[in-house]
Amino acid sequence: MEKLFSIGFWSVVARFILRNRTLILVAIAACTVFMALQWKHMRFTYTEANLLPDDHEINLEYERFLNTFGEEGNLIVLGVKDSLLFTPKNFTAWNELSASLNTYDEVDLTLSLGNLQKLQKRQDTAAFELTPIASDSIWTDKGLEKFQQELFYKMPFYEGLVYSPSKKAVRTAVYLKKDIVNTPARKDFIVSTLIPEIEAFEAATGIEVRTSGMPYIRTLNSQNIIDEIGWFIGAALAVTSLIFFFFFRSVRATLISMVTVIIGVMWSFGILGLLHYEITVLTALIPPLIIVIGIPNCIFLINKYQQEIKQHGNQAKSLQRVIAKVGNATLMTNVTTASGFATFILTNSKLLSEFGIVASINILVIFLLSLFIIPIVYSYMAIPKYKHLKHLNKRWIGSFVDWMEKMVKEHRVAIYAVSVLLLSAGIIGIYNIKISGSIIEDMPKKKPFFKDITFFEQEFEGIMPLEILVDTKRKKGVMKLATLKRMESLQTYLEELPEFSKSISIVNLVKFSKQAYYNNNPEYYQLPNSQDRTFILSYAKGSAQDTNLLQSYVDTTGQYARMTTFMKDTGTERFDRIEEDLTAEINKIFPPDRYDVSVTGKALVFQKGTKYLVNNLVLSLSLAVLLIALFMAWMFRSFRMILVSLIPNLLPLIITAGLMGFLGVPIKPSTILVFSIAFGISVDDTIHFLAKYRQELISNKWRIKKSVYAALRETGVSMFYTSIVLFFGFSVFTISSFGGTVALGALVSATLLFAMLANLLLLPSLLLSLERSIANKETLRKPALQILPGKEEEEDGDS
Repeated sequence: MEKLFSIGFWSVVARFILRNRTLILVAIAACTVFMALQWKHMRFTYTEANLLPDDHEINLEYERFLNTFGEEGNLIVLGVKDSLLFTPKNFTAWNELSASLNTYDEVDLTLSLGNLQKLQKRQDTAAFELTPIASDSIWTDKGLEKFQQELFYKMPFYEGLVYSPSKKAVRTAVYLKKDIVNTPARKDFIVSTLIPEIEAFEAATGIEVRTSGMPYIRTLNSQNIIDEIGWFIGAALAVTSLIFFFFFRSVRATLISMVTVIIGVMWSFGILGLLHYEITVLTALIPPLIIVIGIPNCIFLINKYQQEIKQHGNQAKSLQRVIAKVGNATLMTNVTTASGFATFILTNSKLLSEFGIVASINILVIFLLSLFIIPIVYSYMAIPKYKHLKHLNKRWIGSFVDWMEKMVKEHRVAIYAVSVLLLSAGIIGIYNIKISGSIIEDMPKKKPFFKDITFFEQEFEGIMPLEILVDTKRKKGVMKLATLKRMESLQTYLEELPEFSKSISIVNLVKFSKQAYYNNNPEYYQLPNSQDRTFILSYAKGSAQDTNLLQSYVDTTGQYARMTTFMKDTGTERFDRIEEDLTAEINKIFPPDRYDVSVTGKALVFQKGTKYLVNNLVLSLSLAVLLIALFMAWMFRSFRMILVSLIPNLLPLIITAGLMGFLGVPIKPSTILVFSIAFGISVDDTIHFLAKYRQELISNKWRIKKSVYAALRETGVSMFYTSIVLFFGFSVFTISSFGGTVALGALVSATLLFAMLANLLLLPSLLLSLERSIANKETLRKPALQILPGKEEEEDGDS
């Protein structure tokens, strides 16, 4: 292995690349065309991210529910809070909107003011029939006033379903056909049909319509992801190219780098299509990530090429040295960066696993593209002129390096004091970090659909579906009066919790049946007692199928019942307490030996998914640290060097975690990514510095101080360049409308800034302070992996 990665191997690689320039460029062009053809296989996600493994008990329970009752998230709601709705013209328009939507193939059922019905006793059989609440006389001001009185005060069945508990808002329920909910047909209907219909109603009446429901939220959220991909790529290219040009002051170098990363972006889309992965809020970040991570590769290669040209002016020799001397170091740094992303593969979460696979593959791809394209393109060009090399002599860079050297030489105690202070503050902040399992927290808060979510939370007490599945363990057990009373007790308990809306189940229909039996007297909206249960339940059974009103709340065998409620956006800690109390209440109401009751639904799955990821955060980060520690051990063969190299990279993570605690940024699926990503990238600087440090030790005959300062001067500029590019590159994500993406960009940027300072100040300080225990020939034996060639090896490589 040592021989494989020796300077001789990389000299062979350099000769191969430069001797087969045209063939390699043709191969890259052909592969790029192939990858572009894979774009047609790209798919955008149509569901919320399921963060749990497929075989997790929560997922299995949710699948059991779906197999019994079908897709739960098929409800779209249109809400209005405007007294002008109850005028003949506007009321007619509102009902026409509902009727029009009901004609589309994608819609299963609409429930609106105009088509509300009540139960009436039939004369010919022991059952009920549905009759319209709205009579022919409703289309006048007095008729509408009478309609409101009857609906709001005599039809408690529709409370929370059609009109709000405050009786100030009403809504239309649009139930999509379940088989299109997770398909492109859902998006087509919402974007091309539903939204234009609503806009036409608003234009005709001047009444604002609030729209929500999981299918609607999913569609607009996915559209935002699609829209932002272009913004991210454009912003990342603009920012990195400007910074690159500022450093190099060369249009040619900037264009070569931009072309390289653009090809990398094309390949990243192609790999997504080739693997048939969905584009989610995470995988959408990969193309701009490739730009941000690819530019430092370009900086190292071009900077080294220009240094070689300045030194001896021989282009062929310069290009060969660029590949031979920088190729290995750049490979190793890209491998460590890819390792940080690859740890997500082991989380058993499909969402994170796919992100880890695609990101790590593309990081290695952009390395190969940089290594091939930049030397080959420069080989076809004239030798850089003096104006292209002036940036190597910038005074402010020299001043920055002088400042670093002075700090390390004269102020090591201050560096340690500040480090300990920041470490202490970070640990204190970590204890203030909260966990967030909110489905909507990361959604764009300035978008109209997010404001609509807030409206429904205020007026209808929730929008996120939570389901309770009741298994009576016997056929037709649901319609037993004892079961119905237990379900009613649980519904009463749920209504006492401010986080839940009024729940819906077969109990509502049975109570509606009793009210109907007693001539629709609202005082009889209750479950039957022991005296009237026989004929009331027979009526309810006879009409449940005919009414088509709540048949989806009991399965065909009568063994399973569902109870649907809607949750407000609830914090994880509060949700945990609610779940614990709810479970205790369920066990108290439903004896476990007679009933099997489970809580499920999208809201619960997402909450549990977030907790699962948090529990795996330590695992994934530990794996990243372990992988890189093993890499360091293999590279330097020194346990002490492992410790010295990890300290400057773990400290920034602790500081960032502390900042999250102090700033109130919660741990959630998006911010969980920060630590492994930042660690994988920041350790690159450590590898460059320590590799150069060991090289200087050998050439300076183990004079520690001279070696540290020489390594600091040579690697400091490149580390500064790349860190600045990474800082501003990740800052691009702060333009996102998704809160999680903003947090990810800001936190990774901050972490990498801290990591740069730690590697430029704390790392050399540790080497100087611990020089006697770590900087000797026994501790720093010849490494298994030669990152940078020694000076004698350079000459051999050039000969």
